[in-house]
Amino acid sequence: MNESGNSMSASPSAAVERITPERAREMVEAGNAVLVDIREPEELRQTGKAEGALAIPSGLLAFKADPEDSMVDPNFSTDKPVILYCAAGGRAARAGEMLKDMGYVHVFNMGGFKDWAAAGLPVEPAGE
Repeated sequence: MNESGNSMSASPSAAVERITPERAREMVEAGNAVLVDIREPEELRQTGKAEGALAIPSGLLAFKADPEDSMVDPNFSTDKPVILYCAAGGRAARAGEMLKDMGYVHVFNMGGFKDWAAAGLPVEPAGE
C-alpha cells in the first residue's frame, strides 16, 4: 500500500472527500473546521506544519478524537468538520475512514503537507 491511495487504500480514498488546501484554509479561517496534521513528530520537525493545524500523529488520533476517552482533544466534535493531511494523502484517507467509523459526520482529506506548501499557504514550526 502506498501514500498515493492506490491499491488497498482506494476504498478509504473514495469514502473521504478530497479537498484543496485553499478550501481547507477557508474552512478553518471561517472557524467551522479543525485542520489536523497526522504525520509523525520527526516529519513535522523537518518541514513544519500548516499554520493553525493540530499536530496529532495518526497513532494517537483515535484517542484524541474519541469523546469518551480521557485523552480527547477539546477541538474535536463529531459534528464539526475535520480536515486531515499527512505527507501525500494515504494516511489521511485511512484516518478519515476511521473518524467516519467513530461517528464523525464531515471528514475531509486535504492530501499532503506538500500540497499546502506548494499552494504557498503559511507554514509554522511544528513545536512540541
